[in-house]
Amino acid sequence: MTHQHLVHIQDLSYAVQEKSILERITLTINSGDFLTIIGPNGAGKTTLLRLIIGMLKPSQGVIEKAADLRIGYVPQKLLLTGMLPIRVRDFLNTSPHEKEDVFDLTSIHRLWDTQLDRLSGGELQRVLIARALLQNPQLLILDEPNQGLDLQGQTSFYNLITNLKRKMGFAVLMVSHDLNFVHQASDYVLCLNTHICCHGKPDDIQQETAYQNLFPSLLKHYSHKHDHSHDDHLTPNENCKDHDHV
Repeated sequence: MTHQHLVHIQDLSYAVQEKSILERITLTINSGDFLTIIGPNGAGKTTLLRLIIGMLKPSQGVIEKAADLRIGYVPQKLLLTGMLPIRVRDFLNTSPHEKEDVFDLTSIHRLWDTQLDRLSGGELQRVLIARALLQNPQLLILDEPNQGLDLQGQTSFYNLITNLKRKMGFAVLMVSHDLNFVHQASDYVLCLNTHICCHGKPDDIQQETAYQNLFPSLLKHYSHKHDHSHDDHLTPNENCKDHDHV
């Protein structure tokens, strides 16, 4: 099977007020891929997703997308505070019959007349996924979709994503802290800490020092395989500014 390049990123950097958020990111997302991004808080994971979607513009580098690429996006949070009472049917802005296959796959028919602020975390995630699928995406982007879900809800959610991917054939780009699901579902894992520290297939990347150091705590800074040492008093960018990361 021939895999189409959906997104290709070359030497991407992003800075705000001279503060570097991302440095020299290069990666390719192909049709059918399931790519998961992991890394500590402040690593630039959400920023990278927003750059791909087009919500932000890179400071330098290139983002090339397939012609007329359709992207479905599930944000990390949906702020309901201050939003007028709105039902699921109005939020999706379509009839239950127009996209019946999407609503069947996400099992949200019974939620049709429910107000968004009355949904459970798992129900709201299903509605957000349904909205993303209305675009008939070639690439589904998910930003930490399991936040706020209990263990049962997380399991149900991940089963839904893998089933949808199999049935609809889109590629998935996801930010997640759930390493168990990373191993089970991902084709490819990328460790990000403003730059790409390591990347590879789930079984291979477990041998990387950067990845191993994520297990004790995803919030700790971590080292990675390079031909240099790190100074704890310097930021990751200062430690690695003269080195290539692939």
